[in-house]
Amino acid sequence: MEGFDCATDDPRCYCPLNDVLDLLGRKYVMDIVCVVAVHGTVRFGTLEDHIPAASTSTLSARLDDLEAEGLVTREQYDEIPPRVEYELTDDGADLAERLRPVLEWVQAREHRA
Repeated sequence: MEGFDCATDDPRCYCPLNDVLDLLGRKYVMDIVCVVAVHGTVRFGTLEDHIPAASTSTLSARLDDLEAEGLVTREQYDEIPPRVEYELTDDGADLAERLRPVLEWVQAREHRA
C-alpha cells in the first residue's frame, strides 16, 4: 500500500483494520453514518425514514455499536414523549469524511457500467 508505513514486515500490522471493517461491514452502519453526517443531529424516526428496510431492532443495535465505538453520541431528553437524538462524534465525522471518496468512487463506477 503506497503511503502506508508499517514498522515491521509482520503481517499482523494490518490487524487494526479488522475491527473497523467488521463494524463498517455490519448491515446499515454506513447508511446510519451517512444519514447522521448529512443531518447533523437526528432522531430515531428520521433514521427509520431514510433506511426503511431496516427493522427497529437492527437500527437500535447498530446505533448501540456506533455509540460503543465512540462514533455516535446519544442524547436522551427528559420529556414526554421521550426524545432521543444522535450525533456524530469528532471521530464519527472524520469517518464520514473519509467515506466520501469511497462513495464518489462507487457512484463513478455505477455511471460507467
